[in-house]
Amino acid sequence: MATNIRSLIQASIDTKQLVLKDETLLATIQQVADACVEAFRNDKKVLFCGNGGSAADAQHISAELSGRFYTDREPLYSEALHVNSSYMTAVANDYSYDVVYSRMVKACGRKGDVLVGITTSGNSKNILQAMETAKAQGMITVGMTGASGGKMNDVCDFMLKVPSSDTPRIQESHILIGHIICQLIEENIFPK
Repeated sequence: MATNIRSLIQASIDTKQLVLKDETLLATIQQVADACVEAFRNDKKVLFCGNGGSAADAQHISAELSGRFYTDREPLYSEALHVNSSYMTAVANDYSYDVVYSRMVKACGRKGDVLVGITTSGNSKNILQAMETAKAQGMITVGMTGASGGKMNDVCDFMLKVPSSDTPRIQESHILIGHIICQLIEENIFPK
C-alpha cells in the first residue's frame, strides 16, 4: 500500500516537473495573470466555469481572488458561475445543461471581462459554448485543460495546457497554476 501511495505522489510531482519545464506554459501563465490584472484595474471581473472537480477548482480560485490570497487587501470581482444552484438546475432543466454557462455569461459578461473555462479534456460542451458567447461579447477567454487542449484550442485567447492526459494529475496542476496566477495578480495590484 505505501508503495502505491508513493507512486501516486511521484506521478503528481512528475506532472508538475513537466509544467516547470514547459516554457510556453510558463509564459502563458504570466500573460493570463497580466490580462487579469488589466481587467481588474479597469473595473472588470474574472469569471470561472467548470464541471465536477473543475467546478470545485473554479470556485476555489475565484474565492482566492474575491476573498484574499496572501494579503489582507480589498476584494477583487471574481465569481464561479455555478454557485447559484437554483439557476443551474432551472436552466439545465428548462433548456439544456449545455447552455448553463453561456446564458450566465450572456447575462453578466461584459467587454474586457475575463472568462476562465476549466475542463481537463478541453471538450466540455457547456464550457465551449460559454467561451463562444464570451468571445462574441468581447471578453478575454482563458482555457485550462490537459495536454491536447481539445476543442478549447479554437475558442480561447490563452491556453493553459497541463502536459498530461491523467485527469487527477491535470486537476492538481490546475490548482497550482491557479494559485500562481492569484499570487501574481495580488502582488501586482496590491504591492507591499
